[in-house]
Amino acid sequence: MNPVVGLDISKGESQVQAFLDKGKPFRKSFKMSHTIEGLNYLVTFLEDVKKESGKKPSIVLEATGHYQTPVVHYLEERGYLLIIINPLISYKARGVSLRKVKTDAVDAYLLCELFYKEELEPYKKRGVQLLNLRNLTRQHENITGVMIQTKLQFQAVLEQVFPEYKGVFGDLYSVVSLLTLSEFPSSEDIINASEETITDKINEVCKSRSIRWAKESAVKLKAAAARNPFEKTVYQSHILSLGMYINMILQYKEHLSKLESEIDTLAKEIEEYNIIKSIPGIGEKIAATIISEIGEIDRFNDPKKLVAFAGVDPSVFESGKFSATKNRITKRGSSRLRHALYMAVRCAIRDCRKKKTTDEIIPRNKKMREFYDKKRGEGKPFKVAVIACVNKLLHWIFALLKNRTTFQDIA
Repeated sequence: MNPVVGLDISKGESQVQAFLDKGKPFRKSFKMSHTIEGLNYLVTFLEDVKKESGKKPSIVLEATGHYQTPVVHYLEERGYLLIIINPLISYKARGVSLRKVKTDAVDAYLLCELFYKEELEPYKKRGVQLLNLRNLTRQHENITGVMIQTKLQFQAVLEQVFPEYKGVFGDLYSVVSLLTLSEFPSSEDIINASEETITDKINEVCKSRSIRWAKESAVKLKAAAARNPFEKTVYQSHILSLGMYINMILQYKEHLSKLESEIDTLAKEIEEYNIIKSIPGIGEKIAATIISEIGEIDRFNDPKKLVAFAGVDPSVFESGKFSATKNRITKRGSSRLRHALYMAVRCAIRDCRKKKTTDEIIPRNKKMREFYDKKRGEGKPFKVAVIACVNKLLHWIFALLKNRTTFQDIA
């Protein structure tokens, strides 16, 4: 016998269906909660399946993000073989059925049937370090996205209160700029304050710069206030909003700094990180994102599977004698990995480095730039050429990680 148990996982609970062999369901389908009591009951049920079939059952479930985590962790610790499938596979299998029925019990039943129809690969556990790194890089990405939105909202309010403030400091979002604006949020506040008071405040929040620089900044601030079209702020709600956005941006900057420190410390302990960082054009942040999203390279036995995982493999459409010539990439893999690879290629092909002996400008990654120029020479559009480079980069990454060697840039 070849027993299998299908788990249709949702938030806080799972639907369970067991098969002793192909076409031989075992007992009725039931629901179990994601609690210690529920998980213990599931293990007891799995033992019953083992006694009945004489073999430890495999467990099939759909990838459901964090909902599956407690179940996967609990069953992994007890040595069960897990098969986590892409929801697209079960969705297509469900579409083949003539009956239009969609319930948790039916889904769990379908997962068991898929086990016997398809050649499904077992789930390979990721290392704790790589999972920690992935969590940190994703959190960094999420907070960065939120901070960008907050900055846009901050700018919208600033335009209605003190638009001339933007040119006072080199970086509008530096700590000294935000804290100074928090103290003097309107042109009226600047005009009413003395130059010495403003200088002292700037010097207080930025002690790393000289008092002379603080005085020059105070003069610029006074001049900006004089040019400002809003002599008085009519809406006090704008002042309140400005202060709230400033505090939020400062907090986000602090959180990102802490995350970057943790990512840097953890990444340096991972061998694969240093291997990927050896490729010209890939910096610390991108390298950490790439390796955390890929995980263990042993999960892929072919570079084409790594390309498919990133979602940069071409979609193919053929029907009869027709064969499409313009095929888009599938975009069915990791969007975070795809974005990191795209940025890595953009950096690699950029002209930015000069030789010391001549004025010749050369790209960061000569081999990648040659491949990019070749594709452009064939008439490929910019994005098509870049995606071809991403595909090439993934093949390099696969080879380097498999052979445990660093990249050698041929000048």
